[in-house]
Amino acid sequence: MYKVRDLKLSLPDMAHKPLIGATPRIEILKGLSFDVPKGAVLGIVGGSGSGKSTLGRAMLRLLAPTGGSICFDGTDITHLSEDQLRGMRQRFQMIFQDPMSSLNPRRRVGGIIAAPLQVQRLDGIPTRIDEALDMVGLPREFAQRYPHELSGGQRQRVGIARAIALRPDFILADEIVSGLDVSSQAQVLNLLGKLVRDLGLTLAFISHDLSVIRRLCDRVLVLHLGEIVEEGATVSLFEAPQAPYTRELLSAIPLPDPHQTWD
Repeated sequence: MYKVRDLKLSLPDMAHKPLIGATPRIEILKGLSFDVPKGAVLGIVGGSGSGKSTLGRAMLRLLAPTGGSICFDGTDITHLSEDQLRGMRQRFQMIFQDPMSSLNPRRRVGGIIAAPLQVQRLDGIPTRIDEALDMVGLPREFAQRYPHELSGGQRQRVGIARAIALRPDFILADEIVSGLDVSSQAQVLNLLGKLVRDLGLTLAFISHDLSVIRRLCDRVLVLHLGEIVEEGATVSLFEAPQAPYTRELLSAIPLPDPHQTWD
C-alpha cells in the first residue's frame, strides 16, 4: 500500500530567521524507510517532537518532502502537483486529533460529512451520509445536529464518518483518542478495529501512548528525533524491545487497573 524510502523533510526555522539572507531550515524527518502493507494496522509512536505527525502529513502529501520517495499503491506521489493529487485524495483520508477544531461549527453533521463528497463530485451523497453514520454507530438524525451539541466521543465518530464516507483504501489517524476519557477511548478503538475488518482498510495510527498502540496495531514504528529507532510486530516489540528509547517508552506505561473493563 505505502512504500516510503529515505524520506526527508525540513521546515523553515522561523524562530531564527535572519534579517538578511536565507531562512535556515530544521530537519524534521531524517531519511525514513518503511512499508505499510495492504490491510495492515501500523502504529507510529514517539514522544513530542519525534516527527510522527509530520510523517503522517507527508504520507498524505499535506506536506511536501524535501527528499526520498512516497509510493501509494504503486504510484509515486512524492512530487505530484495538487491537481494530480486531487483525483487520488478520495483513496487516502485523515482523521484529526481535535474534532472540535476540524469540524466546521457552522455546519450540521450531515453537511460536514457531505463536504468531501461534494469536492469529489460523487453521486448518492444522502445515502453515503446515512451509511457512514450507521457504520460509526451514530443515529441518522444526528445529521441535523451541530458539533457543539455532541460529546467528544460523538464528535470523533463524526470525523471518522467523514473519512469513511469516501470509501478510502487508507486512513491515517493522528492522536484521535488522546483527548477522550478512558471509556470513550475504548469505544473509538473498538470501532476502528471493526471498520478495518469490515471495510478492508489499511490504517496508520499515530500516538504517543504505547498502551493504545498495543491494543489496536499489528506493527509498530518507533520514532525519535525524526529517525526510526525500532520497527517490528507489536507482540515482539512489547515482549523484547531492542532500542533503549523503546524500552524507555515502555517503562512509562502505567500499570493497568485490575478493575477496568473494556466494552
